[in-house]
Amino acid sequence: MIVILMGVSGSGKSTIAHALVTATGWQFAEGDDYHSDANRAKMHAGIPLTDEDRIPWLNRLHDVLAGWQQNGISGVLTCSALKQTYRDRLVQGLPAESYKFVLLEAPVEVLNARMHHRPEHFMNPDLLRSQLDTLELPADALRIDTTDPPEVVAREILAALKEPARASTPTVQR
Repeated sequence: MIVILMGVSGSGKSTIAHALVTATGWQFAEGDDYHSDANRAKMHAGIPLTDEDRIPWLNRLHDVLAGWQQNGISGVLTCSALKQTYRDRLVQGLPAESYKFVLLEAPVEVLNARMHHRPEHFMNPDLLRSQLDTLELPADALRIDTTDPPEVVAREILAALKEPARASTPTVQR
């Protein structure tokens, strides 16, 4: 099983991913680690990325997912995946039963507070409105509220996916 945690900045993608990896031992890939330096600089400056900026990033993330699928590896990927075209690119050619998008949601006030409490992150909090405006709600994603503690949210996701939690050492892919 491949779980793609999606949502706007501050929705808890990385935090929930770590809770899922702890619960399952699955591999993990932080989508932000695959951004180019130019993309990071734009976002830090408060400049929204264009679709053109995102294509190489989405291609790299697709390669991670395809590698997992080809090797029978379960994993968790974090990626905003705000538009349907981005989601389609991420999973192009992958069997539909091998992955599940999980849209992480929280009230705007919570998202804003989270973004302002992580000063080391390259994402400028001023881009939240742009991300919310860009988000195309997926028809087929599991939608999860992330205001509960991360471990509770992870258990909720696993229960919805009918995936058991397992104890093993997680692996982070970079």
